Amino acid sequence: MKLIVLRNNLKSGLSAVERAVTENSALPILKNVLIKTFNNRIKLVGTNLELGISCLVSGKIIEEGEVNVPFGVLYGIINNIDSEKVSLESEKNNLHIKTDNYNAVIQGVSSEEFPIIPKIENTEYNLELNGEVLKNSLLKVSSSVQISEIRPEISGVLFDFQITILKIAATDSFRLSEVTLINNQYTTNLRKGFKVIIPLKTIQELIRIIPDDKQVTIQIDPNQILFKNEDVEIISRLIDGNYPDYEQIIPKEFGLEVQINKGHALNAIKLVSNFSGKGNDILLKIADGKKAVEIYSSNQYLGENKYLIPAKIKGDNNGIVVFNWRYLLDGLKIMDSEEIIFGMNGESKPATIKPANNQSYFYILMPIKNS
Repeated sequence: MKLIVLRNNLKSGLSAVERAVTENSALPILKNVLIKTFNNRIKLVGTNLELGISCLVSGKIIEEGEVNVPFGVLYGIINNIDSEKVSLESEKNNLHIKTDNYNAVIQGVSSEEFPIIPKIENTEYNLELNGEVLKNSLLKVSSSVQISEIRPEISGVLFDFQITILKIAATDSFRLSEVTLINNQYTTNLRKGFKVIIPLKTIQELIRIIPDDKQVTIQIDPNQILFKNEDVEIISRLIDGNYPDYEQIIPKEFGLEVQINKGHALNAIKLVSNFSGKGNDILLKIADGKKAVEIYSSNQYLGENKYLIPAKIKGDNNGIVVFNWRYLLDGLKIMDSEEIIFGMNGESKPATIKPANNQSYFYILMPIKNS
């Protein structure tokens, strides 16, 4: 293999596969990256056996081939050299790196020892959507995922495809996020629906790597899923198990609905939380006159504080409701509307946060029992 590549292109490709590379004393090959020529481009591949990422970058291919070398050393070199162009050449299992003023040789191992990246067998049927739509949807739900060895099914994000809609959801049993995409937001030739659970790490890599301005194609097999565009492929195992039947906890109506400004609410929670206790608890109640929401917290060692937010209030005063302020903040952050609606049914039933002008997603949060 012999090629010339722009440093920034190579650095970008290595950054894309970086988090699929892992240190594993039992399988040291997993700390390596595979570099090969492919369709007159340079292909970089990393895997930890559960997640595989490959990225294509442009370069001048002088001689085709492949090489398998430790990722950390290569990335450290490319990240720090100051030359615009880099020459890469393989000799046996070694990689020679040359610039105007720098030379290095990295010892590698046979490319045949690099793990085989699984391929999707079902390539005829797929789902295609815009990268920005996919990333925004994943950002809205990913904070609700909880890594759990006891309940691995909640360690990922649910894709529930129902032909005419795609629901993307996550829960940790204390909170729930769901986004619904309708069929004018994607194209598909799939003839039946599916439900799959995608590991959080894969979701995080999709958010990090997938560009906003390119279409993403999704293909699935019984045990794995592939996300790809013209430059990047991310293939991941799926989490086995049945996702919780969360539909039954979604409130259908509310005794109290409060419309407030998102910015005011974020500022209030950040300020008032300085006095919250170990349970991260803050109290919400309707202020006298039903024209504002009072957010309150106290600490026996620090003191107390409260913040009034102007609000449009509909329904009855259901008393004081206590929430984990961190979870409440997470729910507010994912809202992309200036005005949000807070729906509550008392101190022990799920509350819902949703945009005032968009019904396609919501965030559900369980109150803390007020002792």
